[in-house]
Amino acid sequence: MNARRLTTTLLTSTMLATFPALVLTQQVRAQEAPTTVATGTDDKGIEVIVTAQKRSQKLQDVPVSIQVLGIKKLDQLNISSFSDYAAQLPSVSFQNSPYQGSSVYFRGVASGGDGNHSGPQPSAGVYLDEQAVTTIGGPLDVHIYDMARIESLAGPQGTLYGASSEAGTIRLITNKPDHSGFYGRFDADVNQVSSGGTGGKLEGMLNVPISDRVAARFVGWTDHQAGFIDNVPGTRSFISGLTVNNNDFVKKNYNDIDIYGGRAALKIDLDDNWTVDAGIIAQDQRSHGSSGYDPLVGDLEVQHFLPESGHDRFAQASLTVQGKIGNFDITYAGAYMDRKLDTAADYTDYAEAYDQLYAGSGGVAGYFYFSNDAGDPISSQQLIIGADHFTKQSHELRIASPSTDRLRFVAGVFEQRQTHFIHQDYQVAGLATDLSVTGHPGTLWLTQQSRIDRDAAIFGEVSFDITPTLTVTAGGRSFTYDNSLIGFFGFGESPGYDAGTEPANGAGASSGERRCLTTATLGAINPKDPPGTKLPASVAGSPCTDLGVQNADGSISPKRAEGSGFSPKLNLSWKATPDLMVYGTWSKGFRPGGINRRGSVGDYAPDYLTNIELGWKASLLDRKMHFNGAIYDQKWESFQFAFLGPNSFTEIHNGPDASIKGIEADISWTPTDHLIISANGAYTDATTQNNLCAFDGDTTPDCSGIVTTYETHYDNPTQTPELVGTDNQDFISAPKGTRLPITPKFKFAGSVRYHWEMGKYAPYWQVAVTSQSEASSDLRTNVIETGTGDHVNPAALTGELKGFTNIDLALGTQWDSWTAEFYIRNLTDERDQLSRYQECGSCYQRPYIVTNTPRTIGLRLGSKF
Repeated sequence: MNARRLTTTLLTSTMLATFPALVLTQQVRAQEAPTTVATGTDDKGIEVIVTAQKRSQKLQDVPVSIQVLGIKKLDQLNISSFSDYAAQLPSVSFQNSPYQGSSVYFRGVASGGDGNHSGPQPSAGVYLDEQAVTTIGGPLDVHIYDMARIESLAGPQGTLYGASSEAGTIRLITNKPDHSGFYGRFDADVNQVSSGGTGGKLEGMLNVPISDRVAARFVGWTDHQAGFIDNVPGTRSFISGLTVNNNDFVKKNYNDIDIYGGRAALKIDLDDNWTVDAGIIAQDQRSHGSSGYDPLVGDLEVQHFLPESGHDRFAQASLTVQGKIGNFDITYAGAYMDRKLDTAADYTDYAEAYDQLYAGSGGVAGYFYFSNDAGDPISSQQLIIGADHFTKQSHELRIASPSTDRLRFVAGVFEQRQTHFIHQDYQVAGLATDLSVTGHPGTLWLTQQSRIDRDAAIFGEVSFDITPTLTVTAGGRSFTYDNSLIGFFGFGESPGYDAGTEPANGAGASSGERRCLTTATLGAINPKDPPGTKLPASVAGSPCTDLGVQNADGSISPKRAEGSGFSPKLNLSWKATPDLMVYGTWSKGFRPGGINRRGSVGDYAPDYLTNIELGWKASLLDRKMHFNGAIYDQKWESFQFAFLGPNSFTEIHNGPDASIKGIEADISWTPTDHLIISANGAYTDATTQNNLCAFDGDTTPDCSGIVTTYETHYDNPTQTPELVGTDNQDFISAPKGTRLPITPKFKFAGSVRYHWEMGKYAPYWQVAVTSQSEASSDLRTNVIETGTGDHVNPAALTGELKGFTNIDLALGTQWDSWTAEFYIRNLTDERDQLSRYQECGSCYQRPYIVTNTPRTIGLRLGSKF
């Protein structure tokens, strides 16, 4: 964004944010928003009110591992995005996908490979107030502004939060409309990124009381994140003699992002007992360029040859009704979310990798079939056009007895339905029509599929005070899931193939249209080039259907994965003194199984996480300090493992069990009225308990060294697969004791803030530090054979995620209703390695690094009115 564009954006946003204030300036100028709306926080952190157990409680009285970032902390640390607050949570790690967004993990429950559009459901949930904002493709990155607090609940939360909270839950709690008066605020930020561009954001909030029982709240934001990765000039030369360049796409600061959005909330007190909260949030994010840089090219540099962009937008409407029937609290929470994600990604690395893999056949040009309608050879470069459409509808009804009763309970029912339409179009410029997918000229490969995930549950927790200081809690969630998938995946079919004309498609492959269901495929085993007439496409835009179940009447039904189960929880807490509580928890979380988008690969089963935890919450030094922590031991059973298989198509399999042990703690200390010190940290030891066997297409490996290959049934996976043969190889891709990827062993975050008074001014300074140790980027640490016959070590070739330490500084002052701040983020210009990836399953020649923003210097100005 150039300076003129940034200035225009800031001025326009400022007018939008402050216009209501200009109308009522004289009436409300001095009024300031309460700092404790919906939280009851103080700087010592003792009186923080949370709703982690679906009832209001003081933080220090909740017998679960929970960390809270309150409204003041969020403002002080200038937190506005997922990556900002995740860095502050000791048990949370995350992985940035170049095309899908962020995947969040708790306590080392990560196998890698998540975040892909074809992956399993997330193992950790993210909620906005009462409603989940976690889609099949991962959580929404909701802009953080005017939030009351963020609650981070580590460990299985399946009893109260369900399948998407197998390992933990993050809850974003907004400030609610307030009847007390008209007030608002706005905040402006402008910054300069070292070796990058200029960024800035404008945020505003307005609280409007409509009557003594009705109030509304409006929040808006616009955020331009400066780019800092350069697409530099380069060429790629192929064995055929063809050389391509990226002259048309060379650009500095290639990866800028623009975000704008808003929230509106309406609160209606129907009477003294019943309240209705209705809300809507919408956000639009447009990203450009590459999210990672290529270290082989240079620091913060890539050489990409085709246009790249992302457009992620969502809207969610929510309704929460709370009231009383007698002494019981009744809550209904429902929401509907719609998310669309469009991407364009350069896939030139794929052409480069396969040119070398088939060097003995003359490279890509000699092994595959890339030509135009005139028969002339063309470049094999591909551009991936993606379009994902997610919807999510959820309903929960629960009842809670009075929290002061010796015997009390929370119980409810839950139902949700998620859909995912996926379109992945691998385009080759000029590809001949006969070599393309039918109906899609220039398309080498097409994925056009529809997925529906359904969940339902009955849940509850009962607590009993054995003595005034000793409480036992038992809970459980009985759940069912029903997931389905139908559609098309694969290459095209030449119209002349039946007459013996070759090739069949640009890849000369037999998957895709050559295996579509026809009038003659019922009961056949994995048919190739089946006779008969192709059945109509089940998903609009497909040439036919090759992923589904053919019925006797000729219709096609989706493949289904169904199941049920029970997640239990048992907790014992002891209030040893008014300032010390200790507790023990045994709990279990789950994640549903599902269907592989590659039809020749079987379904994957649910995985389960069993947690044993001992924790404490202590208030010390006359409650000027609180010290909370937990020690845990977890077993992750048959964990779901996703990776890029043959043709770089995502496969999900169940791996071995894993053992995860660790400790987490946080401390907050206010030694004087002017000084605040806070710190948190975690140690995580997560390793496999058994060998992880490698997978190779339709291969079922035996880790003893004998690989048995089967041809699976194409339209009826319940039939016994046909044996093809065996091969003596070492097919252990990760031996017993291998560390799980992504999560560092050590993670730390801390800050020191000092403020004082100078007349009407209240200056302050702040130092914040985040640090973590190294981690593996891939679970597969052994040399394995890929679908192309190549032998690779994925972890070594992708590279290790190096450890890092970041330092942020801030110096500012407050006066009247204003705040001004000068800040430096990433003082030492550290290159955090947030994740590593390659463009395809065989593209290990170019691993990319997703990094943090380089050193950023900025100014913030805000006002409350």
